[in-house]
Amino acid sequence: MNPRVIGLDLSLTGSGIASSRGWCEVVGRADITTLPLAQRDAALVALAREITHLIGGVSDLIVIEAPAYSRSGGGAHERAGLWWRVVHILLGEGHTLVEVLPNLRSTYATGRHNAPKTHVVDAVARRWPTWQTGGDENAADAVVLMAMGLDHLGHPAAIVPARHHAALERVAWPEAVAA
Repeated sequence: MNPRVIGLDLSLTGSGIASSRGWCEVVGRADITTLPLAQRDAALVALAREITHLIGGVSDLIVIEAPAYSRSGGGAHERAGLWWRVVHILLGEGHTLVEVLPNLRSTYATGRHNAPKTHVVDAVARRWPTWQTGGDENAADAVVLMAMGLDHLGHPAAIVPARHHAALERVAWPEAVAA
């Protein structure tokens, strides 16, 4: 049986979650950054719990997109809070996690380290059509992350060109999930 791998692209307004079991979801909340402090904290806790609940039981590997430190704009502080809350919960539940830089996710999907999001969405629709993203960029990113994990474990969801596959060599995979 193929391993259970989850791809996770965290965002306040639309976190993408993809499972190697063939599904993907997007969950989020648009108003978090505008809430008073106590309500903002409660909203982040609730969103982290919703995300981890959707992931469910222990998986073989969760591939999470690393924070994009170059990304500016509102909500950076809250995005970081969500990222760490989700990581904390998942590690506490016994999941094995690995973080993947956004440029490596893009390279695996398109062969380009800085491809536009629309190119990633198109690549997912062509290469991994089982996962219905509805054109959502967050869902597409999660599918790519999940596919990277499957490929690393020797169960590729689709064969990718060598230039794309080279992105896997730049990920610091945990020893517990050797290729």
